[in-house]
Amino acid sequence: MEVVGSPVLYVLAAQLCAVYSQPALPLVINTWPFRSATQAAWNVLASGRSALDAVERGCTQCEIDQCDGTVGYGGSPDESGETTLDAMIMCGSTMKVGAVANLRRIKNAIGVARAVMEHTKHTFLVGESASLFAESMGFVCEDLTTNRSLTIYSKWLDQYCQPNYRRNVTPDPEKSCGPYKPLKGLKNDKPASPQKAVDVHSHDTIGMIAIDKTGNVATGTSTNGASHKVPGRVGDSPMIGAGSYADSSVGGAAATGDGDTMMRFLPSYQAVENMRMGADPTSACQKAIARIQKHVPVFFGAIICANNTGSYGAACGKAPGFSQFHYTVFKPGLSQPREEVVDCL
Repeated sequence: MEVVGSPVLYVLAAQLCAVYSQPALPLVINTWPFRSATQAAWNVLASGRSALDAVERGCTQCEIDQCDGTVGYGGSPDESGETTLDAMIMCGSTMKVGAVANLRRIKNAIGVARAVMEHTKHTFLVGESASLFAESMGFVCEDLTTNRSLTIYSKWLDQYCQPNYRRNVTPDPEKSCGPYKPLKGLKNDKPASPQKAVDVHSHDTIGMIAIDKTGNVATGTSTNGASHKVPGRVGDSPMIGAGSYADSSVGGAAATGDGDTMMRFLPSYQAVENMRMGADPTSACQKAIARIQKHVPVFFGAIICANNTGSYGAACGKAPGFSQFHYTVFKPGLSQPREEVVDCL
């Protein structure tokens, strides 16, 4: 028996087939509306190069652009007025990682992180020694200070070094720049709320996940850390499993926010493990955030997640001044990076 269907139905069916057959890979997803970084990474994948190349190129673009003043040179001066950089990169197919922290005088932090991964048997280099290693690898030595960072630092000094990250010291860190000494005879060692002390937008990070068309996953981060941090402080961004994590058999995750809180819980690793156990990317991110909230009910932080088939999601913890998290995606079917937003838990 011949069945005669409506031409309109045939067209709709064809369109639905086109939607459902739309490939989900390759994929680039990164924290915050850093579109030029997303575009740079996508261009690498579109040319057929690796996910690792894409992550390095995308984060490098953010370092060049000084994204939000929180990535790259010329931002987030520490207590001494110096800008230092942290970065990491991870290949989910080999499980190799390169990371640097407290990097001085070198603008391309994620490039140095990759050099650690590819030109040493180590995983993590820090401080002045990391900078000397970078110079030996051919990276250009440059001043990371700018007029902007000097202005930020001068204003902070004029405000009696407020806000800062000191506690349980004398003189009173809420009224003085120090120098500080330990306060003896502590009666209450309860940590101060970072949201009360520090602007939640003073330490954003680019965290990026790239997946090539065959499902190879890479992740990376780059940041200049928290503004007015104690010199030598290292946050979550370069920490494996905290700042980001990749496993091509599962997917990848990357985090941003209050690193001094988030690094204690390895949220990126946790999110990838959640996906390994069957959670979809959104649920995986939400569970990682909820795990932190059990111990720290109010904190500034967010996570992006993607599995190796190209599904992705994000989650964030609600904090004063932070109720939504914006991130950026580039995937097949888009002509340019697309900003997406999620409400915080």
